[in-house]
Amino acid sequence: AAIGYVGAGTIEFLYDGRTEEFYFLEMNTRLQVEHPVTELVTGIDLVHAQLHVAAGRPLAFRQEDLSQRGHAIEVRICAEDPADNFRPAPGRIHALRVPTGPWVRVDAAWYPGYEVPIHYDPMLAKLVVWGADRATAIATMRRALAEFALTGIRNNLSFFRAVMNHAVFIEGKDV
Repeated sequence: AAIGYVGAGTIEFLYDGRTEEFYFLEMNTRLQVEHPVTELVTGIDLVHAQLHVAAGRPLAFRQEDLSQRGHAIEVRICAEDPADNFRPAPGRIHALRVPTGPWVRVDAAWYPGYEVPIHYDPMLAKLVVWGADRATAIATMRRALAEFALTGIRNNLSFFRAVMNHAVFIEGKDV
């Protein structure tokens, strides 16, 4: 309201849990890549809400109506080589198996035979999971990553498998 913006968008802040202060980062006139995390923990379809607002209608909910439940984790599956400083790794996808099941979401638009170009962001998919708590979300992500298969190009699946089993990540400690 202060800047006269009308439309859907996202505002990013950093939150300092020690001081309980928020710090403004940026405002985008689009949804963030991470929007499925918010959708899973709030139960709100943000794309639907964005289209609703773009059509000139008011939001169907108020801030007071929102609550968070459970824990969601998102990883970005990319055509990149973790062993080579995450350098983009274009090429042709040979085979693909995408995980499914309760509380597993994969947002992607690629297929066996797809040629991953060098000229664009190497992100191929978002793998998002939800659990009633952090431990359950981690277990669900481990299962989903174990089911995920992508051949023909170097990718970061092995990196995420290692992260999901790393003690620092599991314990949620600051590094």
